[in-house]
Amino acid sequence: MKSNGILWDNDGVLVDTEGLFYEANRTLFAEHQVELSHSQFFDWFLCDNIGAWHLLAARGYSIQEIAQLREMRNRYYADLLNSRTNLLIDGMSDIVESLAQSHRMGIVTSSRRDHFELIHRRTNVLQHFDFVVTEEDYPNSKPAPDPYLLGLKKMGLGKDKTVVIEDSPRGLQAAISAGLRCIVIRNALTRHYPFEGAHCVVDDADQLIEALS
Repeated sequence: MKSNGILWDNDGVLVDTEGLFYEANRTLFAEHQVELSHSQFFDWFLCDNIGAWHLLAARGYSIQEIAQLREMRNRYYADLLNSRTNLLIDGMSDIVESLAQSHRMGIVTSSRRDHFELIHRRTNVLQHFDFVVTEEDYPNSKPAPDPYLLGLKKMGLGKDKTVVIEDSPRGLQAAISAGLRCIVIRNALTRHYPFEGAHCVVDDADQLIEALS
């Protein structure tokens, strides 16, 4: 696939953080007698982007209480991120450095800015990107097209010259809704999903490089 620009998702693509986010949510909900399974996490967080807060709302938790619990979850997640020394997925550092020689690149993530900075505090890859878009920068998160439309604007290239690299169903839908081609790189949480509509689907860094060639 020939392209001049690449818009990268972050979690699950560049860094191995999806499992940590699941663990933070699992811990929080378990404290309120809700067991959050991997399949529920996939459906509610990685597909529909609704979270599991509706389960607490159905039990009578108020909007204010849920907001407080969301912040507690975010603290749990930050603690997990702080406990890891290097979150980069194997092979990604070399791939990013190589592609930066011939492509404009940006990161388009659904992460909060503070979490993103924690994730990359010990990586060396951000120097290879022209910009980063986090959840504070757009009105509607993935699967809405807003994040990638903003990334495309910052990239300054046409849709036909830009490709997205994603790992989740909601990320793929966001790219498609923005009119962009999307390569999906699967991980342990998303291995079973067909990713219909993707330009192609790969399973590791070597296959990703081949797909971009």
